[in-house]
Amino acid sequence: MAIQMGIREFTKNFNKLQNVDLVEIVDKKTNKLKGVYLSTKEALKVKKILEENKKPEKEKKLLKIMKYAGRMNVDENLENLSKEELKVKIAELKNE
Repeated sequence: MAIQMGIREFTKNFNKLQNVDLVEIVDKKTNKLKGVYLSTKEALKVKKILEENKKPEKEKKLLKIMKYAGRMNVDENLENLSKEELKVKIAELKNE
């Protein structure tokens, strides 16, 4: 159920809007749309749609970043070595 009302009327009668899904808030003098009020149920639906629309774009950006950043996979043999031990082990691996 959608209704149209002025800004003052909206603020004064806000408690009466509990069962309304959509309210178009209009400036009565200029008859221009100033905003929209959505019930919680409708707002959650819109939020879900927006998140689904942004998801492919976010994944595309993440793949682009990972292309340059790569993933850090450390060999199990090198995980618990100190800084000095790690330098020695890397040098040994390069000489092989």
